[in-house]
Amino acid sequence: MNQHIKKVYVPMTETAFYILLCLKQPNHGYGIVQAVERMTGGEIRLAPGTMYGSLAKMEKDDLIRFIREEDKRKIYQITDLGTEVLQMELKRIERLYRNAQEGL
Repeated sequence: MNQHIKKVYVPMTETAFYILLCLKQPNHGYGIVQAVERMTGGEIRLAPGTMYGSLAKMEKDDLIRFIREEDKRKIYQITDLGTEVLQMELKRIERLYRNAQEGL
């Protein structure tokens, strides 16, 4: 993984985290928005501009890839690089949680 990707995505924004998490299975932008709302009990609502800007940037950075179009919706899926970045972020979050528990 190159340093640019590591610098830009770790630590990760909640938007990037949820997009990559949702794209472990093929999905489109609106499907991701709905999944994130369900997962977070409505606490996080991704705006269309944020969603589609993030998808475009992540595709350019090779974290996700376009796989097909269905009913005029672009379907994306996480790449191996995206999975690697997501795993790094999960380890970082786990470390933060563990440190918080030990520090209490």
